[in-house]
Amino acid sequence: MAHIDETRPFIPVGIAVLTVSDTRTLDTDRSGDTLVARIREAGHRLADRAIVTDDVAAIRARVEAWTRDDAVDVVITTGGTGFTGRDVTPEALEPLFEKRMDGFSEVFHRISYDKIGTSTIQSRATGGVLNATFIFALPGSPGACKDAWDGILKAQLDYRHMPCNFVEIMPRLDEHLKRTAG
Repeated sequence: MAHIDETRPFIPVGIAVLTVSDTRTLDTDRSGDTLVARIREAGHRLADRAIVTDDVAAIRARVEAWTRDDAVDVVITTGGTGFTGRDVTPEALEPLFEKRMDGFSEVFHRISYDKIGTSTIQSRATGGVLNATFIFALPGSPGACKDAWDGILKAQLDYRHMPCNFVEIMPRLDEHLKRTAG
């Protein structure tokens, strides 16, 4: 059964938050604010925060830069996961993933279904790994950000969460880059 092992130390990780929007600013970004508050409440470090427009190149540039920054262990994006013409976050990120995390989307939809029913199918939330950095793309609503953080990310980004968690495997995410031919 999943639980917190209080004998293990809490290990804070660096998390960058990217809001993808043509209209939001730092003053009006409620989804980004929701994530930042939860990241800090959990004891993690906010490594950086930015807003970019719904543009594939802009999204990729910001996320790729963060995945090369040693202070960033996790990137969480919010916005751009729907089906309108401007929603391009999955198109920007999924081709970059070295490993895709199908289970993240499946569990997110399971949690979301309990709250909004079949409307959850209007989200293309996704997750994966690039440059030994976890990346999660969430819908742009504060409710979806709460669901993803409270229902998945808070536990998986806590080293004390058992039976397993993302933090304990972070040191091994780039093993494939360290292998030598021979």
